[in-house]
Amino acid sequence: MLQIIPIPAFQDNYIWLLHNKRQAIVIDPGDAAPVMQKLVELQLNLTDILITHHHSDHIGGVTKLAANTNAHVYAPRYEQFSFKHQAVSEGDTVSIKSLNMKFLVMWLPGHTSGHVAYLSDGVLFCGDVLFGAGCGRLFEGTPAQMLKSLSRLKNLPRETRIYPAHEYTSQNIEFALTLEPENPALIERQHHTNAIRRQLIPSLPTTLSLELETNPFLRCQQKELIKNSGSIMTDELAVFTTIRELKNNY
Repeated sequence: MLQIIPIPAFQDNYIWLLHNKRQAIVIDPGDAAPVMQKLVELQLNLTDILITHHHSDHIGGVTKLAANTNAHVYAPRYEQFSFKHQAVSEGDTVSIKSLNMKFLVMWLPGHTSGHVAYLSDGVLFCGDVLFGAGCGRLFEGTPAQMLKSLSRLKNLPRETRIYPAHEYTSQNIEFALTLEPENPALIERQHHTNAIRRQLIPSLPTTLSLELETNPFLRCQQKELIKNSGSIMTDELAVFTTIRELKNNY
């Protein structure tokens, strides 16, 4: 039975660990130490490492983990990495024999120019493209690129379970409420998220269905949001660009 668990790292990162009680893979291990500790604790053999983008808090532990475990590393073809890896690009399939899984690679630029996500059987590991009630900052890509990437995710099945790499949900909801203060789904999500975070329970994974109801970056065509954004123009890209800038300064 496949299990997916978060390994907390740094201040708010999650390194996602997938395992079947014997073999394991990790997504975006920015720090090797907590991963090694969990592998020892659960008596797991790490076979593969999947990387979504080049930022140090997502790749900092790769070299040490690969050296200690001989894990095979996959990383986006569109970015540069110093460690040995297999480059993957849009439409590629990553086959993980140890867990009998296959991941479809999606190229989703915006946060970085070469960011990818990994999709498998209704489960999406999206790095820093989409967060709980938010989306990644545009460090390298354009608003148009990020909006297109998010639009691709909006077209996935609504029951898709989404595993972002950061615990930003509470702060993102606070911002979202400045745009849609009357959104009942958003208000309920805040109550639920605050309750579980007080117990130190992760707010993730989320679902596409929940994000479509509460994530402002997927709701740029909602009238209340457009009004409260202050955007002069009402087309989706203009509104997205406006609220992304608002979030940058929130």
